[in-house]
Amino acid sequence: MKKLLRKKLLIPVLAVLIFFGTTAFKNDFFEIAKQIEIFTTLFKEINMNYVDDTNPGELMDTAIKSMLDDLDPYTQFYNEQDVEASRINNAGDYTGIGAKVLTLEDKLVIVEPYQNYAADKAGLKAGDEIIKVDNVNVADFKDDAANLLQGSAGTEVSITYNRQGKTNTVTIIRESLEIKAVPHYSMVDEKTGYVVLRKFNDKASLETLRAIKALKNQGATQLILDLRGNPGGLLHEAVNVTNIFVPKDQLVVTTKSKVKKYNKTYYTQREAIDTEIPLVVLIDGKSASASEIVSGALQDMDRAVVVGTRSFGKGLVQRPKPLTYGTQMKITISRYYTPSGRCIQALDYWNRDEDGKAIRTLQENYNAFKTRNGRSVFDGGGVEPDIEVEFAKQTPITKAISNENLVFNYATDYYYNHQIKDLKSFSLQDSDFKKFKNYIKSSGFNFETKTETALHNALIVAKEEALATEIDSEFNALNEALKSYKENAIDDNKTQLKSLLTDEIIKRYFYSEGLYTYYTANNTEIKKALSILNNPSQYASILR
Repeated sequence: MKKLLRKKLLIPVLAVLIFFGTTAFKNDFFEIAKQIEIFTTLFKEINMNYVDDTNPGELMDTAIKSMLDDLDPYTQFYNEQDVEASRINNAGDYTGIGAKVLTLEDKLVIVEPYQNYAADKAGLKAGDEIIKVDNVNVADFKDDAANLLQGSAGTEVSITYNRQGKTNTVTIIRESLEIKAVPHYSMVDEKTGYVVLRKFNDKASLETLRAIKALKNQGATQLILDLRGNPGGLLHEAVNVTNIFVPKDQLVVTTKSKVKKYNKTYYTQREAIDTEIPLVVLIDGKSASASEIVSGALQDMDRAVVVGTRSFGKGLVQRPKPLTYGTQMKITISRYYTPSGRCIQALDYWNRDEDGKAIRTLQENYNAFKTRNGRSVFDGGGVEPDIEVEFAKQTPITKAISNENLVFNYATDYYYNHQIKDLKSFSLQDSDFKKFKNYIKSSGFNFETKTETALHNALIVAKEEALATEIDSEFNALNEALKSYKENAIDDNKTQLKSLLTDEIIKRYFYSEGLYTYYTANNTEIKKALSILNNPSQYASILR
């Protein structure tokens, strides 16, 4: 017992000594030691003397997360379950029911059952609300209830769920599955290959390479690489994907940190597969991190035409750091810079507004950089596409509707009231969109613009300064104008909302695989990419 106690005491002591021994912290040694001592004594006094029973683990978890909240959202503490989830995400293998789920306060919602895997074979559908896993009520489970669905392959799990007002129970046998980095590739026409890269796990470059080789064997002489919705992943895999299209020994990305050992330059390590094939890269507001390294590097090298909408703007690099007792920390260690020298980080987490929110870099503060051919590109706000597809850009109203899950929920109702047999000819009708507008209205959806918030705050100040009566008529006029805008906003964003609805509805009938097939014939961004690739002079002029 004494040996065990000594070991438990020795581990944190050694960790602290190692922590203080690193060069980066020598200058702050006294301040760090002082704050750790203050916190340790405070934590001890609370747990020993507080009037009610305390839970040291929960208190510490809250303390850690509250501390990290003041940093960027990518610096995170992982408990043992989180560490395993991270490993699965990077490796691409997974054991569970075979479905993407959304964790809400009192339920788990099936977002998408993976085709021909356990949940799908058991009859679960997108929109099903899981309320109980085995004997555990989801509403009573404090941690991420999605962890309840995981387990060894071949084991059973009983799931109770609600669907369209009815409660059902089903037993599912868990199984292993591989989450593909490249879920789809195909020929769009007789000479154009299309590759969807959805995440940068440790198989991303290998799967992308295999897809491109297969398409070239089918006659592809030009390519579309779809990075839309790709949240990123492993930095070295971004370098390897870029290497498919550019020669060996080319600079792809540079990382800069206050810790010298994290200052690194990443070059392509192999001979490229094809340095000449015309290439269009598709991005959107959900393309982040490694996706931005690839699209930004290819843009800086004038190796590809980038099409779509401005990317997310994540120019920060994280590294996992092991902690004690199987826990881990993912910490932001550096910023990354594309070959032209730009950092595309959009949000400033170190200078926040009065509400504590990160400040977005204003466009007038962007800095210009030059591509190899001398084209101007800019930092500060994500990767700006060479050709922007305006309608695809999410507006505040479409983002708010999506965040409220109104598109998802309407698609669920649509699925149980309609039949679709022909994928490629499906088109959402105006009558359907009218029903969707009525659905939004009946849901109680209330969208408050930033202008409304500012106007409301201004009125409060005006009342304090006894100016309210002076500006009353102007205030009412602005209010009416905003009300009119909001009433028309859904119709003004009809094209994008119909596109979002169409995507979600198609997945209900034909899964993600069907959606990609639909895209090749109907998607606006792909059509724009094709028009550029099929006009060599236009393609060349964009890159000049």
